[in-house]
Amino acid sequence: MVPKVHAGGLEIMGMGGGGELDNEESSSSGKIIILKMKRFASKGWVRTLKLGREDPRRVIHAFKVGLSLTLVSLLYLLEPLFKGIGQNAIWAVMTVVVVLEFTAGATLCKGLNRGLGTLLAGLLAFLIEYIANASGRVCHALFIGAAVFLIGAASTYMRFFPYIKKNYDYGVVIFLLTFNLITVSSYRVENVLKIAHDRFFTIAIGCGICLLMSLLIFPNWSGEDLHNSTVFKLEGLAYSIQACVHEYFKQHDEHDIEGSIKSSSDHEDPIYQGYKAVLDSKSTDETLALHASWEPRHSRYCYRFPWQQYVKVGAVLRQFGYTVVALHGCLRTEIQTPRSIRALFKDPCIRLAAEVSKVLSELASSVRNRRHCSPEILSDHLHEALQDLNTAIKSHPRLFLGSDDTKAGGQHKKQSKKKTSSSSLSSVKTDSCALQEWKSKRMNYEEAVLSERKSLRPQLSKMAITSLELSEALPFAAFASLLVETVAKLDLVIEEVQQLGRLASFEDFTHEAREDEVVVTCEKPRLDVMHNHLPSHVD
Repeated sequence: MVPKVHAGGLEIMGMGGGGELDNEESSSSGKIIILKMKRFASKGWVRTLKLGREDPRRVIHAFKVGLSLTLVSLLYLLEPLFKGIGQNAIWAVMTVVVVLEFTAGATLCKGLNRGLGTLLAGLLAFLIEYIANASGRVCHALFIGAAVFLIGAASTYMRFFPYIKKNYDYGVVIFLLTFNLITVSSYRVENVLKIAHDRFFTIAIGCGICLLMSLLIFPNWSGEDLHNSTVFKLEGLAYSIQACVHEYFKQHDEHDIEGSIKSSSDHEDPIYQGYKAVLDSKSTDETLALHASWEPRHSRYCYRFPWQQYVKVGAVLRQFGYTVVALHGCLRTEIQTPRSIRALFKDPCIRLAAEVSKVLSELASSVRNRRHCSPEILSDHLHEALQDLNTAIKSHPRLFLGSDDTKAGGQHKKQSKKKTSSSSLSSVKTDSCALQEWKSKRMNYEEAVLSERKSLRPQLSKMAITSLELSEALPFAAFASLLVETVAKLDLVIEEVQQLGRLASFEDFTHEAREDEVVVTCEKPRLDVMHNHLPSHVD
């Protein structure tokens, strides 16, 4: 009931008003649901378009899978093909769904494993069937059971071998599945040969369609993905080192440091994005190298490259990346060197980081263009920047060792403590009553301390750490040490990249080719574009 006021008095509304309110609420809730559905649909459409723009190969692969399924479905749709194959056409559909992968190497690996496993399982099943038929009806069942047990146990045990696990695990699984289906079915079905023939024939049709789509229609090569990922990892490390040093000297006070920590936790840090692909690359590199080893070597994009050497380069880059992670961690520590002290070492640190970044960029350019790196890749500028940093640190020794007043004060405090302790102990030893009193007080004090430790855990707060008599330049010493460590690890990276160039027969270095490359690659790498071209699909 809703009261309605008029000039002459108070009037009560009828029951219809409540129904109108319910209708309005239901209509508003329906509008909210429709609005949410529209927003969800628009967001889904935007993300779908973004996913396709990041890597157009995903769209092409989706169309290739759809076309392959359509072609293999003709075995069911066309009457002549269905009469010849029958219900076994389902194996062709299953083969296309399982075998057709994003890259040609992955498809070849799975397709050949599936075909080889099916062929070997069929041949072994025929041999078991031939021996079992000659042994009688009862012995037939026992022989089949024993064969299934032995072959199943042996095949499963073989999967634990590292080489078989790495290269032929899928083939062993298909071999075990096909052998059991054919062998067990042979006890109830007379024409086992026709079943095995139809299944092998349909699997061959499915594998053939997959290989046709992967190798001839817009192929995606695992070798090219591995090659490009190595280039992008080198560029990402080069960007991270230079950006990290600039960010370290750009911070002005503790407020800016805390703000940078909060912003990096809320949003993706570009420095982290630079070395993220390096840290997560181990399994990806090994899988791409395995698939690249199955790809044909005479095609347009695949050369006689030692794919395992790319894995070694990735391992060295991960070791280098761990140093960059520690260098990045210096930006987020709670204790920071004051700006006035950091300014003393700003120029040599920035120049050293720029030279390290330049070396990594040169290595990335050499791998991208498949040529040897410059013989003067470790230029004199790098050594000069390193010597300047060393000279700057040696010119301010008191920043890292502490002041003499602090040491003198510490020694004075120690001497005074020794004097008071010696005097107190001497006085205690002269009086037995005082000795017992001191012992009782000591026991009470130890019990109080023990109970306090049990109740409250000791915590190292920022105030407790900063109260220690340490030098304010020690955090910068850690930062400078890690920066010098990147220079030391450059030799390992250069050695592995040069070994890659020798094994892959890269072109010799020429200054003319280097000048042409500088015009193209002089721009700073964009991390968002870089990560979009990393391998987007790995099994």
